[in-house]
Amino acid sequence: MRLYHGSLFAVSEPEIREASHTLDYGKGFYTTTSYEQAESWVKRKKDEWKTDKGYVNVYEFDASVLRKLKSLIFYKPTEEWVDFVMQNRTQKGFRHDYDIVYGPVANDRVYAAFALYEGGVLGKQELIKELRTYQLVDQYLFHTEVALQSLTFIEAKEVML
Repeated sequence: MRLYHGSLFAVSEPEIREASHTLDYGKGFYTTTSYEQAESWVKRKKDEWKTDKGYVNVYEFDASVLRKLKSLIFYKPTEEWVDFVMQNRTQKGFRHDYDIVYGPVANDRVYAAFALYEGGVLGKQELIKELRTYQLVDQYLFHTEVALQSLTFIEAKEVML
């Protein structure tokens, strides 16, 4: 399976990194099955880094490891997914012990709905119902070094911004 990682750099050797802000599934190395989503991550980063190019890094992923490693899989928004994303985004110091987490991306539009939930405007079931109307992109988080070993770097495609 092909996975993509948007970055301002070619990343031939992925690393587990602590983010400067809270992320959906915690610290680690994020990828997606959508080339377009990876490219959009590059375009978002370009403004803060004041650069005119970036890369969509392409990897081959041995998905059979999902059965061998400790994996958490969300195929669609569920109560458990909402709870997991909220823990990662709002509980300072929250850590999980999964090797790989897969599920929908809580992008800016989705996170706006999360803010309504967090503020008590939407209930959990209303939030899930709302999110299921969105065209959600997926993401894989590689949270451990052993998980990263299932990725094989193919190439870094330059993206002109």
